[in-house]
Amino acid sequence: MKAAIITAAGKPPILGEFNEPAAAPGLELISVSASALSQFSKSRSAGTHYTSEAAFPAVAGADGVGRTQAGRRVYFALPEAPFGALAEKCPVRAKQCVEIPDGLDDATAAAIANPGMSAWAALVERARLQPGETVLVNGATGSAGFLAVRLAKHLGAGKVIGTGRNETELQALLSLGADAVISFTPGTPSGARNYEQSLKQAFAAGVNVVVDYLWGESARTVIVAIAKAVEDATPVRFVHTGGASGEDEISLPGAALRSSAIQLMGSGAKSVPMPKLLDGVKYVFEAAGPAKLQITTRIMPLSEIEKAWKAPGKPRIVVAVQ
Repeated sequence: MKAAIITAAGKPPILGEFNEPAAAPGLELISVSASALSQFSKSRSAGTHYTSEAAFPAVAGADGVGRTQAGRRVYFALPEAPFGALAEKCPVRAKQCVEIPDGLDDATAAAIANPGMSAWAALVERARLQPGETVLVNGATGSAGFLAVRLAKHLGAGKVIGTGRNETELQALLSLGADAVISFTPGTPSGARNYEQSLKQAFAAGVNVVVDYLWGESARTVIVAIAKAVEDATPVRFVHTGGASGEDEISLPGAALRSSAIQLMGSGAKSVPMPKLLDGVKYVFEAAGPAKLQITTRIMPLSEIEKAWKAPGKPRIVVAVQ
């Protein structure tokens, strides 16, 4: 069968022929129609994600959309190694499949499943968002951040604040439901100071939950702003969900923790059980219409996988497999 094959850790996939999987008890044999190139899917496929088995050669793709042998249209996650979603067929545990509502097309389902699940897990499973609370989305101009803003509103947040570098996309957030936006210019002393000052004003007014998609210097600035601006013993739940900044480590002053009631936590595979993550996908699919959960996509064929793999993260690339 045709598949996107990764031959060694860290290498991009190449189009080639891979042995077709066989049916087995407890597994669904999926005829794949589409798979989105999320950062999670790419890093897991390349062996750099903490959940990767890093055994090669293997087929790329951590999740996708397709049909079971019985004809059910499903979203699926984490195919059985060495198979992956970027192939004509892949085996997946039956419990890792979620049925797709009739009103949701394959490309949209593939595109919103992973970032929507990430936002839902952070807000519901980790932060335990309560109606009327204020949410700050750090890195809201990314695909996942856009969905997090919409989803937070749909879940009952009283106020949603988005941060980001792109002024045009920050303004677009206001039309998506954000109540306020904060821009930042990294790498300059004045940009860092202005960002921290704006954050301090937001936290002084009251923020209950931070969903962080960036980490790095911006996350450190958020944490310091919490310590400086939030009143005594007032908790702020800080949920780290991704490292889009590319900075894996930060230098965090201990005083920021001692002088605040901040609750630091992560959200993702292993910190949230797989059944709960799949519950999130189901919720996101059901909310897609009412909450207008859409992200801009670009559909590319499997035959162009090498080009698709190197394409920018926005718009979200959805690979049409067959």
